Amino acid sequence: MEVLKSLKQDFVSIASLFTSVSTLLCCALPSLLVAVGMGAVVAGMVSDFHALIWFSKYKEWTFLAAGILIGFNFWLFYGRKRDQVCEIDEYGNETPCDTAARWSKIILWISFGLYLLGLFSAYLLLPIQQFLGL
Repeated sequence: MEVLKSLKQDFVSIASLFTSVSTLLCCALPSLLVAVGMGAVVAGMVSDFHALIWFSKYKEWTFLAAGILIGFNFWLFYGRKRDQVCEIDEYGNETPCDTAARWSKIILWISFGLYLLGLFSAYLLLPIQQFLGL
């Protein structure tokens, strides 16, 4: 049963990282490249990676799925009572459980940062530029 819980948490972590990266690829990276005058690179990316068209076309669903998965991952990591307690090494060294928990936390916060970056460039960057007259 512990293995099933661990697999479920690992799946949610990987899925949230994938969806947050997809928000970055569909919205933040193309916006940045076009802003610095590299529109041809964006055109080349779209011609090579056709999934970018789908992510851009359905960006609302992409952001919704990423937000739900990242939120669920935060709840798994911080919100619920920890069922699994890492065993303490007799020498006070870091155990594999501690290492996995540390990396899970790092991946979660990277996913959240990528999600916020994609959200900003997809929905807020253009209105801010229009407001400032840029």
